Amino acid sequence: MILQRTIKKATTISGIGLHSGVRINLRMRPATVNTGIVFHRTDGEQTVDIKACSESVVDTRMATVIGHQGVTVSTIEHFMAALAAFGIDNLHVDIDGPEVPVLDGSAAPFIREIQRAEVKKLNRSRKFIAIRKPLEIIEGEKRIRIIPSRFFRISFDIAFDHPAIATQHHSLKFSTESFCKEIAAARTFGFLHEVEHLKAMGLARGGSLENAVVIDKDGVMNPEGLRFKNEFVRHKILDSFGDFSLLGSPLLGHIKAFKTGHDLNAKMVRMIEENPSHWAYVEFSEQALQEAQRAETKSFATDLAWEKV
Repeated sequence: MILQRTIKKATTISGIGLHSGVRINLRMRPATVNTGIVFHRTDGEQTVDIKACSESVVDTRMATVIGHQGVTVSTIEHFMAALAAFGIDNLHVDIDGPEVPVLDGSAAPFIREIQRAEVKKLNRSRKFIAIRKPLEIIEGEKRIRIIPSRFFRISFDIAFDHPAIATQHHSLKFSTESFCKEIAAARTFGFLHEVEHLKAMGLARGGSLENAVVIDKDGVMNPEGLRFKNEFVRHKILDSFGDFSLLGSPLLGHIKAFKTGHDLNAKMVRMIEENPSHWAYVEFSEQALQEAQRAETKSFATDLAWEKV
């Protein structure tokens, strides 16, 4: 993925918001080179543009929330992860509600919609952030570290005092295929007592067994069970992909995380940005760019040859 990308045609996806419980429409439109991912949030009669970048992050307590001029868009991480999986750097996103639709609680529906819209390569190379020296954050038991690597990889460990989860580990070397097969379908999860508490606070109004894995004292409540044996840690990797996409450039580095969430992900993104001596921008050679441009004349269907999630 050495060329910048957008989509070929506009497409709309609709669903309820996890916390608001209201129906929200999200429309993706093609964008030109160096546009970035820009949300256009309709709020009453005004439309506010919010760029999906680390500077726009205003909250990370229960989800990743971006905002501008007091207007916000919440729970962007699953959608951003799907865009990152296909190397989409440039996109206009029209949204008429306060949060991205939760859909089934994973990135799989967004993957399918992107496949229908088709990906378009643009005539400009991408800048990669290549990690040169390690960076680390430790907060109590939680820790996150990024070290140099020729590839983008995330290794994640979680530990919960509940037999349905216990300790889980998963490591993924990023490719579009590996993300679609191993990560995209992993759903968000929560404990029943937490869900009940959120609903008592007027949150999680759209939460249900149709869009989250819910765990009570006896185990997983969803009648269909889990999609992966270690679905919980895979979803943590999904969230991380979405959060780290807010760097605005794809990473070449290995993220190692233990019991972290959106907050530490956002702090590591800021740490990377604030420590330019630990990384360098990398662009592919002119020859590689020309070869990629020639490849554009071939059928894009080969890029999507794997099964749809």
